[in-house]
Amino acid sequence: MNSTSVISAKNLNLTFETNDGPVHALKDVSLDIKKGEFVSFIGPSGCGKTTFLRCIAGLETPTSGDISVNGMTPDEARKARAYGYVFQAAGLYPWRTIGGNISLPLEIMGFSKAEQRERVNRVMDLVDLGGFEKRFPWQLSGGMQQRASIARALAFDADILLMDEPFGALDEIVRDHLNEQLLKLWARTEKTIAFVTHSIPEAVYLSTKIVVMSPRPGRITDVIDSPLPKDRPLDIRDSAEFIEISHRVRDGLRAGHVDD
Repeated sequence: MNSTSVISAKNLNLTFETNDGPVHALKDVSLDIKKGEFVSFIGPSGCGKTTFLRCIAGLETPTSGDISVNGMTPDEARKARAYGYVFQAAGLYPWRTIGGNISLPLEIMGFSKAEQRERVNRVMDLVDLGGFEKRFPWQLSGGMQQRASIARALAFDADILLMDEPFGALDEIVRDHLNEQLLKLWARTEKTIAFVTHSIPEAVYLSTKIVVMSPRPGRITDVIDSPLPKDRPLDIRDSAEFIEISHRVRDGLRAGHVDD
């Protein structure tokens, strides 16, 4: 794995000014994410996981501290289309086909029709949706819609994929299946992935690194480098190593509450 940091945050703070007074969302967050890593962020609701992801994406502006993405400011990285973003909801337009939804950012970016078709076909195959390009979102299951959302984020071939709890609304069986598919996709594409989740098993199963965050103001209480092999069948969750990492994540979440 490459040792180059593609995302680097130093002493990041973010405070929102509201009618009820300031809300301290992030406090002294420092983190380096290296090229090709799969990094999960886990913590209680409102702890700043999504806020940090939005800072990486240039969708929120920190109050203080520094953050760089591919050596650029987040705003420059956003304009350079250095990342794809997958939201909690699939966010597909119901009047466009699945292929039409995936090609939308390519249309906006001015790709030719032939290039759009080539890229749409390639990413649909990557997420195992080949043959569904003429279907509409309502004709697909929730899990298939989310895979289409991932394909859309992959279509312009950015090196970084930001994923904000994309499987949180899905049932456990579908979620397990998509976790397996996401790991295979990551292995094939070698993207750098930053992934927000509330699920300890999901974070441990997917990640090369797990970032545990405290309740607001969001701080990093632990960073766990996973010793698990890159090739991970689902039944690895029964292994002693997996259970040990899960306990450490849980202890980190408890410690965050105690410190407050």
